[in-house]
This record gives sequence, C-alpha cells and structure tokens, in this order.
Amino acid sequence: MSTYASLVTVERDYQNVQELASIWGDVRNELETHSATLESTYAILGEYDFLLVIDAEDRDAAYQASLCIERYGLDMQTMEIIPMEDFATLVDDL
Repeated sequence: MSTYASLVTVERDYQNVQELASIWGDVRNELETHSATLESTYAILGEYDFLLVIDAEDRDAAYQASLCIERYGLDMQTMEIIPMEDFATLVDDL
C-alpha cells in the first residue's frame, strides 16, 4: 500500500456546508471498491478547501480513487507521500 495526499478544491455548488460534509461517507464507501481507503480528511484554510490522506494498493488504484472523488465536484491535486523515517532511509542510501 502507498499513501497519497490530495489537495482539494470544491468546484460544484453545494446548498450548504452540511450537504458538502455529507459526501465523505459516500466517498469512503466508493473508494473501497477501488482498493483504496480514505484515511483522514481535513478542512484547510487558504488556496485549497480540504486535504485528504488516501491509502491505495498501487498507483492505478490512486488514479481511480482520484477520478471517483472528482465526480463529486471536487478538483484534486494528488501526490504520493512517504513517512519521514522512510525518507531518511532513502537519504542514507545516497
């Protein structure tokens, strides 16, 4: 499994914040059909509206998860992330 961070911008007009908040359960369920899980979600201030942390079986599953979430009117910028202890191992190997 690999971990991905997605910076999300809301592109669709939702009637209210409660309607927008209600989509996360549907998103979680749908991601499971694509070998991915939504590990955590954060509302953020600034250029983006949300930060999602997704575990996916592989890169293809991450792509499928991103496309799935974008159907809810969310524009995503997704990138693979690794824990700092794994990064430190990569640096040590240089």
